[in-house]
Amino acid sequence: MSVFFLADTHFGDGNILRYENRPFATVEEMDRELIRRWNEKVGAGDTVFHLGDFSARGEEEDRAILSQLAGEKVLVLGNHDRHRTPAQWRSLGFAEAVPWPLVWEGFFLLSHEPLYVNRNMPYANVFGHVHGNPAYRDVSPRSVCVSVERTGFAPLSARELRERLQNEQSV
Repeated sequence: MSVFFLADTHFGDGNILRYENRPFATVEEMDRELIRRWNEKVGAGDTVFHLGDFSARGEEEDRAILSQLAGEKVLVLGNHDRHRTPAQWRSLGFAEAVPWPLVWEGFFLLSHEPLYVNRNMPYANVFGHVHGNPAYRDVSPRSVCVSVERTGFAPLSARELRERLQNEQSV
């Protein structure tokens, strides 16, 4: 079993194509490619932490998308997910959905928006929300952004996450 992370898929969101200059001609192409890249990396026994802003689609469309995505899915609600309660997200196919940050392996703070962490804190923040905003780095000694624009539009494995942090600390 492997663990993966990503954020800001924005399934069905035509505005995100323009806002983030995503390399897809249509929303349908974006959705198909996000699903394909997810399933290319994630297996049935894996867990994926989705760190918010899952979709702009309706309830039945979201249920259909979630049924196509491999692995157990955990949602940390983002600002674009709050139109549904955690219970509603679970009813659509997430194993868990929470409106607050999670702690994974006692070290990683999983959140939608970046949290303040520094070198003196015993944590690293894994976050989304900022997409390709150049004001935020892809990785720092205490943080990793997993917005899909920074992960090749695919989930980032725990191994890849650790490698990014380790490479940054050795710089």
